[in-house]
Amino acid sequence: MPGALASIRNPRSPVGAIVSLVLVALAAYELAELILGGDINSLIYLGLLIAGAIGVVTVLNDWRKGVYLFLAWILFEDFVRKYLGNNMAIYFAKDVLALLLYLSFFRAQRTNRVERFRPSFLVLLLCFLFFGMIQVFNPSSTSLFYGLMGMKLYFFYVPLLYVGYYFIDSERRLRSFFAFNSVLILVVVCLGVAQAIIGHTFLNPTVIQEDIRDLSTTYRASPITGLIAYRPTSVFVSAGRFQNFLIISWILTLGYGGFLLLRSRRGRLIAFTCIGVLAAGSLLTASRGVVLWNSLGALFIAAGFLWGAPWRNREGLRVVRAIQRAALFVGIAIIVLMVVFPEQLASRLAIYSETLDPTSPASELLSRSGNYPLQNLLLAFDYPKWPYGYGIGTSSLGAQYVTRIMHAAPMRIGVESGYGQLILELGIIGLLLWIALATAISLSAWRAAKSLKGSPWFPIAFAIFWYAFLLAVPISYYGFVSYQDFVMNAYFWLLLGILFRLQVVAKTPEFHSVEK
Repeated sequence: MPGALASIRNPRSPVGAIVSLVLVALAAYELAELILGGDINSLIYLGLLIAGAIGVVTVLNDWRKGVYLFLAWILFEDFVRKYLGNNMAIYFAKDVLALLLYLSFFRAQRTNRVERFRPSFLVLLLCFLFFGMIQVFNPSSTSLFYGLMGMKLYFFYVPLLYVGYYFIDSERRLRSFFAFNSVLILVVVCLGVAQAIIGHTFLNPTVIQEDIRDLSTTYRASPITGLIAYRPTSVFVSAGRFQNFLIISWILTLGYGGFLLLRSRRGRLIAFTCIGVLAAGSLLTASRGVVLWNSLGALFIAAGFLWGAPWRNREGLRVVRAIQRAALFVGIAIIVLMVVFPEQLASRLAIYSETLDPTSPASELLSRSGNYPLQNLLLAFDYPKWPYGYGIGTSSLGAQYVTRIMHAAPMRIGVESGYGQLILELGIIGLLLWIALATAISLSAWRAAKSLKGSPWFPIAFAIFWYAFLLAVPISYYGFVSYQDFVMNAYFWLLLGILFRLQVVAKTPEFHSVEK
């Protein structure tokens, strides 16, 4: 395979020249036909096909470039999909890209002798995986396809743990990754901010597929004043996925900004601009969850940075400056919203104050954060088969596609509780296995971050730990669909691998050789 690809790329190869000429001629002919016929959708599909072919060759020849392509695609896949009628072939394109990435990665590892990576929670992970495989064949499930979908949602991106571990082999690679990620964040969040101001007509097609229309046109009203606020989706299909991305981005950007102030001047402007834009985007989502999780994250990460700062080297003041600079950019973003878009900001602030203030007559803070998820968890025990569950995937994200495409009988089960969903799908044993695995992952991530205390890499390590803990423990308790969201899931496993690798390579002299 590598030899064939190299032959095609080599301009001096006769075979490569002939193949290139034939492909160009065919592409030109098809393009002319589509333009003359005015078939816009087919033109888009043709462009995607060409880009996909280039992407396949790129990934197979360099798996590290494949990581960048994969991250970019999972962020913009929804945008392409909703403009092409929710085409399910596009929905599964990321999985094909992930498979190619795994193939390229494991092939490269076979030819390069590197140290073996064995995470401390591997046994628990394998136990949870094996139990999930058994639940695919749960007799209570009405279709095997529910189980296959569930296995994909739970485990398909686990290999990114190993990809992330071997991805970082130098400080330059680390900084390039987070710089690239910052650019993606700026693009996605800026589009989301614009959409929150303009409304659902921006970044959404005029005619939206029926099964995703409601996801893209959601509004929220303040219960007392009645002010209306649109819940933006940005490039995603749903507001929920955009909100999840804001949580990831906020944590990672804070960690990256802290690292840069301790290590390098380059990239600081874009990192702290991201922080300001993310603050504006979080306020304009009309999502109480995003505001609460990001506010809690800011306080926790700031405290962690101060605790892990290199005070002995008198560099701890840089951490204080990082916190001050982040607060400054957040303040600037809020002032801009107040001056330029006062009505849009006012409607969101009304929603937050009227529903989160404990003194408000319409406050939902205690009920939504405490009573409601607990009640839904208890509702799972009202289903007769809760001890052993109904099968993996039967109450998961995407079950509607199994019903629609594979014509499976609907399960008609579900509760608005993450742990309740695990009970319905995997039974009480599955829930206990997940709690044990989540605890082991969190402790392992904490030990890795703690080992970097006092170093410039601690802010990134601590941010990744916080994200891993947040998703695996509290967020999964409230709603397991967040873990099943392919964006959050892919980042979860990839970042864990980077964290464990960072723990090792940060101690090597080669990792300190990059110019500041």
